[in-house]
Amino acid sequence: MKTFAALLLATSALATGALAQSIERVEWIASKHPETLGEMARMVSTARVRAAYSDGSVVESPLSYEMVMTNRSRIGANASPAGTLYDDAMRPIPDPTDPSQPLVSEQPDGSALLNVGGKLYLANQFEYDWLLADGSTARRHKGWAFKHADGSKGNWGANLPAAMVLTEMRQDPETGRLTPVAQRPVDFSGVGGLVWACNANTTPWGTFLSSEENYGVDARRIEADRKADPSGRSDDLGGLTHLYHGGRKLASPYWRGVAPEIRVKADGGAEVTKHFAMGRGTFELGQVLADQRTVITAHDGENRHLTMFVADRPGDLSSGTLYAARLEQKSAENGGSFDLKWVRLGHASDDEIRAMVEGGVSFSDIFEVSDEPREGFVEVFAGSSKKPEYLKAKNEKAAAFLETMRYAALKGATTEFNKAEGLAYDPEGKRVFLAITDISKGMEEGKGTGAAGDHIRLPRVKAGAVYALTLADGRTDADGRPIDSALVPVAMSVPRGLMGKDLDAPDAWGNAADVDRIANADNLYWSSAYKTLFIGEDSARMHLNNALWAWQDGMDKPVRLLTAPAGAELTGLRIHENIGGHAYALTNAQHVGDFRLDDKFPRRAELMEVVKALWADRALAPIGYVKGLPAAPAKAE
Repeated sequence: MKTFAALLLATSALATGALAQSIERVEWIASKHPETLGEMARMVSTARVRAAYSDGSVVESPLSYEMVMTNRSRIGANASPAGTLYDDAMRPIPDPTDPSQPLVSEQPDGSALLNVGGKLYLANQFEYDWLLADGSTARRHKGWAFKHADGSKGNWGANLPAAMVLTEMRQDPETGRLTPVAQRPVDFSGVGGLVWACNANTTPWGTFLSSEENYGVDARRIEADRKADPSGRSDDLGGLTHLYHGGRKLASPYWRGVAPEIRVKADGGAEVTKHFAMGRGTFELGQVLADQRTVITAHDGENRHLTMFVADRPGDLSSGTLYAARLEQKSAENGGSFDLKWVRLGHASDDEIRAMVEGGVSFSDIFEVSDEPREGFVEVFAGSSKKPEYLKAKNEKAAAFLETMRYAALKGATTEFNKAEGLAYDPEGKRVFLAITDISKGMEEGKGTGAAGDHIRLPRVKAGAVYALTLADGRTDADGRPIDSALVPVAMSVPRGLMGKDLDAPDAWGNAADVDRIANADNLYWSSAYKTLFIGEDSARMHLNNALWAWQDGMDKPVRLLTAPAGAELTGLRIHENIGGHAYALTNAQHVGDFRLDDKFPRRAELMEVVKALWADRALAPIGYVKGLPAAPAKAE
């Protein structure tokens, strides 16, 4: 019998021959944790991958990061940088600290490669603008500050338009190297703009399913602010009203937090649809399952919900039934284990909900509010508010699809999730993975409130965990009505190796979590060909250098594949197992150098200088992919 080592092949010719065979097994060999200031300031991988094929051959390859472009790259005839933010006439929005320059986002996020009519496009969206031209942070710019009607502070710089660009790519058939050749922005003016565009996914029918995290857009508070200041400047949508709509009309909060679907044309143009039927929330990602009807959606932020949308027709998200999860805890060990029940919120189409928005529906049209407990009102605790609300629905359908989080709480669903973010789908294992970045706040024992009760009762783990949700057929909702899907999540727990580990005290660099385990998992992607879950981190305080990880069933802990520059979040994770005979692990980094300086860790100031030197005073953000992965011909795209 041949040994594994004896089968190891090193030449590219042999490797190419092996691609005709199916992949039997993949082994990941870890990248080292960064040790020098230079390593801490760059995208670094020293990882390797071994792929064993069905003919008995084994190929080992090094992994490395290939930067395709940055947020400030100017591609082809497009004169504007890739991350430029546009108004509703597709004009670059001027930077308030230097009007000769456009606002350019440093926040590349959701990404995918799309093959449309024989052309290869890289889709990239940009979440928001972090830094202005003078180096100040956009959300703290004093010219954009205001006070809400209740006296609390706001800043509409945090709700500037987001952006998305499509870049036509040229692929080298021998090396697989991708080179950008042309680029154009996507126009969202017909759907009320795009804001807080976070992670994204592709659908089985080839479209790009985007997201809006919708932070800070509370329709109740906006209505109160506009009564006090009809100009709209003193509300959370002031930025969209005065920079996107040019002050011509007030922006509606109900355009925010709705999942957009983008259909790319062969000429690089795009059609955009916002799916109001999927409900409104702080979408991190929508994960479409194998039936092309069931979509699981997670919602980032504090005291949030988990939703499931079952479309009426495969491949068409324009109408369907919306549900929210109710958790029943069975254990608090290792992140807890739960049974899931699904509360039916309602059925709707995009057209009927959009008509409400275009008709000017307001919060007071949807709910009646009491300031104290009162007969007929339900105590609701959802979102970042520190106080419960007492609500009575006046328009049930509008409540279900435009105030989904509040309505889910009113109906008894769980609204205690803290930073529920990435999702990934394992069709063979009939499970969905869910990243909980930070197990704290509403997920801690005794922190749940409202009429629904304390559903999640866990010890705090700031490093978070990744959960697996088991899928099943033949299920009914919380009222006993059949759910028209064979892919309903029914149980939730943390698989072995996917819990983070907080440290009792920070290490010499300030890492507050074990650097050899996940901390604040965010982006997730399951590869069926590699039988591997890929995990990208967004750890602002737990890990100085966020990591990209690979995990397989049975592992005690995942394998580190890459580390990002200090303070940067890894975003836009997407594994393409075969495009033209080559595989790609898309990942970007945003807000490079976004870490605190602390006297307890004196070399941090020195590290910041290295970061600034490499990344143009933190103004640059890398967009690219990890190369060296084995291509899987059975999963050709």
